[in-house]
Amino acid sequence: MTPIPKFYPVILAGGRGTRFWPLSRKRRAKQLLALDGKQTMIQQTLLRLLPLASPKSFWVITNKDLQREISRQLPRLAKAQIIAEPIGRNTAPAIGLAAFILRADPDAVIGMFPSDHVIADENCFRQTLSEGIRIAAANENIVVLGIRPTRPETGYGYIESGASFQGHALRVRRFTEKPDAERAAGFLAAGNYFWNSGMFLWSARTLADALREHLPKTAQVLEQIASAFGTRKFAATFRRLYPKCENISVDYAILEPRSAKGERNSNIICLPADFGWSDLGSWTALHEHRVTKAQPANGNLISSEGVFTLNAERNYIHAPGKFVAAVGIKELVVVDTDDALLITTLDQAQDVGKVVKYLDERKLRKLV
Repeated sequence: MTPIPKFYPVILAGGRGTRFWPLSRKRRAKQLLALDGKQTMIQQTLLRLLPLASPKSFWVITNKDLQREISRQLPRLAKAQIIAEPIGRNTAPAIGLAAFILRADPDAVIGMFPSDHVIADENCFRQTLSEGIRIAAANENIVVLGIRPTRPETGYGYIESGASFQGHALRVRRFTEKPDAERAAGFLAAGNYFWNSGMFLWSARTLADALREHLPKTAQVLEQIASAFGTRKFAATFRRLYPKCENISVDYAILEPRSAKGERNSNIICLPADFGWSDLGSWTALHEHRVTKAQPANGNLISSEGVFTLNAERNYIHAPGKFVAAVGIKELVVVDTDDALLITTLDQAQDVGKVVKYLDERKLRKLV
């Protein structure tokens, strides 16, 4: 596939991935782990986007704890392309900085991509993106990739689609944050709702203008930072001003107020996607994903030097270098590292992040 001129993928890689503790740590976050194969999550993200953009067109927004390791894992990117936020300010300032740096280019289209997603059909992914880039380059359109829901999931945000736009793209009526089980079931039955993938496309000018409209104070700060980009003053300016940005996501800052204008006036377009997407948000999600791929006997996924199982079903056990005997257990998650041991169940694995909160509160820094 030929790279698309003026396409700038921005990979957001500042999260900690606390629900994958104890493998995921402050300096070895989820996106730096090889949870689904030999390559790490961020390496997979870069590789599936490279056919669409030159390596020089990429940006990675991360933090100081992860910057060095990301640079090591992505040797095709110059160190200057991997920007460490002085303090976390969520997705709106992170992607907004790229918009203000690139806004002088009238043809620049920015793609926002989390660094920890799994895509099964990468060819379909790139074809969908190509269509989305074309839509985003026209007028003031904001494109969101919507995933067709397969279950009444309560852990994702939803997009309600409206009238047809062009091709199989649809206008967006509204966004709904994580619903309860009853509403999620209703969304699934309605047929015009999609999971919000967190992947967006927009021209740099469209995004910069949207920030000026909906987040004016932060937009002013980002403009000042961007004006110093490429000079010796950039690092100091970034460090001094960026903490003044509001701590807010793109969804709350731009998409929700923009969608309130109505589907005909918001210029928000949903591009339905069927490329096998997962955000691998927990050990449970990873277990389901890998079981679907590998279809192991009795649903057990065990990483170890040797295994014995007896009456054991649907377990996820990570204990490399050790012999594992699983006898009479069901739906457990066991993750063993040098300094920590996690034992939970598949239906409680969403709460693992609370362990990290506990460790943070007690300043047990070696364990986070």
